[in-house]
This record gives sequence, C-alpha cells and structure tokens, in this order.
Amino acid sequence: MDKPVRKIIRLDNYDYSKNGLYFITICTVHKNELLWATDVGDGAPDVPLCCAHAVGKVYLSSFGKIIRDNIHRANSVYDDKKILQYVIMPNHIHFILKIGTGVSGTSRAPSPTNEIVPQYVSMLKRFIN
Repeated sequence: MDKPVRKIIRLDNYDYSKNGLYFITICTVHKNELLWATDVGDGAPDVPLCCAHAVGKVYLSSFGKIIRDNIHRANSVYDDKKILQYVIMPNHIHFILKIGTGVSGTSRAPSPTNEIVPQYVSMLKRFIN
C-alpha cells in the first residue's frame, strides 16, 4: 500500500531544536471517530453524531479518557515539558506543548519535538491497544 503524500508544514527557516511552544495535532488511524461517545437520550436513538450535541450529551469515549488521563500523567512526570492546553476531538487531539530550558536540541541529538511527540504517540498507542 502506498503511503499518503503529506504536505510539508514546517517553516523553512525555523530551528525546531529551540525551546518554546509547539502546536501539535495527532490523528486517529484512518481518522476514525474513536475519542468521543454520545448519549442522545430517550426517543432519539438514531440521531447522527454531527447533531448529537443538539439533543444529547457528547462526552469522551474510553479511548478519549485514556488520552486525557495520560496528558495529566505526562505533565506530572516531566519537569521541562508540559502540555499547557489541549482539546480532544472525535478523531484527533490538539495540544500546546511547552519545552522548557532543561531540554535543548543540538546537532547530534534529536530536537525536542522530534523526541517527545513520537514517544507520546507510542505511549498512547500502548495504553489504548
């Protein structure tokens, strides 16, 4: 199977080994809507997900709760890396990652974003699977 062609979204002249704030998005496989669940209440069992917020409750699924809990856990483990804000959507998560002064990339070491993001995605996959 051919891999999808991805747009290059990194800035040409930006040093991603610098400490700072990074906006990160992680999508579910095939963009399956796995992270939310709905409870449409009595009398409306067939309301589509796009309309469920109008008639019932939208809340985190068990997978979404795993992600939320691990965001909080990661913030308590790392002193120099923090997720400041996050939002869990039906098929992806967004978060703002702050990499502090304790970590800095060099020419021989991976940049902080190339180090922490794959580790975080791997951790989430292990907990969910």
